[in-house]
Amino acid sequence: MPNEMDKNAVVSVLNKILESELSSVVSYTHYSFMIYGYTRIPIVSWLREQANSSLLHANEAGELVTGLGAHPSLNIAPLLETQKHDIRDILLESLELEKRGLNDYKELLELVKDKSVMLEEYARRMIAEEETHCMEVDKMLRKPGDITSFG
Repeated sequence: MPNEMDKNAVVSVLNKILESELSSVVSYTHYSFMIYGYTRIPIVSWLREQANSSLLHANEAGELVTGLGAHPSLNIAPLLETQKHDIRDILLESLELEKRGLNDYKELLELVKDKSVMLEEYARRMIAEEETHCMEVDKMLRKPGDITSFG
């Protein structure tokens, strides 16, 4: 059957997504501890929202792995840690996390396109969320009054 999905490849990418999202939970939580200054409270809140969002994404990926009859990974992706804790540096690392996630979901979409409506819709929804997160971080990295995209 030409439109048959490669289940092993899909599970592999879903496990990679699970690992990346769990890594993001740790990273965003760590970043939230490292924010200082006048703008601490809203930035900490935003970072913790991102950690919670990543945990939801990890749960979704894990449920899909088990739904496909496979075993979810117990690993997490490598943590990004530059040891720089200026808000700008943290946002740059956050942008890398979001781009990594975006690439993982795009990889999944390529594997499931025209093969599984459910997985294709999941991948598209997650791509839209990651693109939105990238846009938010891009705006946060701009200087006040600068409408030109950071990236």
